[in-house]
Amino acid sequence: MKIIAGNWKMYPQTLKEAKHILASLKKNTRSVKHAKIILCVPSLFLAPLITLKGTSRIMIGGQDAHAENEGAHTGETSPSALLSLGATHVILGHSERRAGGETDAIVAAKVQAAIKKKLSVILCVGEKKRDESGAYFGEVSNQLRDSLLGFPKTEAKRLVIAYEPIWAIGAKAVRAAEPTDFHEMSILIRRHLAEYFGKKIAFSIPILYGGSADERNAEAFLKDGGADGLLVGRASLDPEKFAAIIRIADRIR
Repeated sequence: MKIIAGNWKMYPQTLKEAKHILASLKKNTRSVKHAKIILCVPSLFLAPLITLKGTSRIMIGGQDAHAENEGAHTGETSPSALLSLGATHVILGHSERRAGGETDAIVAAKVQAAIKKKLSVILCVGEKKRDESGAYFGEVSNQLRDSLLGFPKTEAKRLVIAYEPIWAIGAKAVRAAEPTDFHEMSILIRRHLAEYFGKKIAFSIPILYGGSADERNAEAFLKDGGADGLLVGRASLDPEKFAAIIRIADRIR
């Protein structure tokens, strides 16, 4: 079963818009049976959207969580708070947070805290640029290894890896990423997961593609690239486009 996760980032601007998007998505994905749908939304919208989703197959998650469950951490959200609202997942180590100074050590501490509270973690890794010498392999390898330090091996079922080729995202993108780019990196990621968890468990951990994924390239990354799913940004805010991506994933076995 493919995983299609939406990262709303700091959108939309109002709860009314957020409810409209979710209501439309529920309507447009009623027939979906073979894709797992996760929406990672701004923390202020978590409670009302979890209520609105009702018994639908859509799961709601957070976009970050602190490494502590309580304390003097103004403006932060704890894993306990996410869990108490009914969140099932949390994105950690996103490239935008890493660009703001979040280190692998901080990410690792957050991952451990979230897993202890039985949240599933979507752990993001990815290189800033691709160089001819292949140094980017080491960059992603180190990022993955250090971000998983202390991860309890018995909780591998709660881990999802999202690969973000930072060089292919946004206005400063060098070029669009290709399915072969993802496939190459997924082999590297899977190898490191095997070293940590063992081969059998490593192949059960989903690896998502997360770089400007949309309804136009979804099938290529899922089928040709062999991605276990997608971490979708802007397109996840358009219920029709996001539903189209989900339906593509639903028909790919």
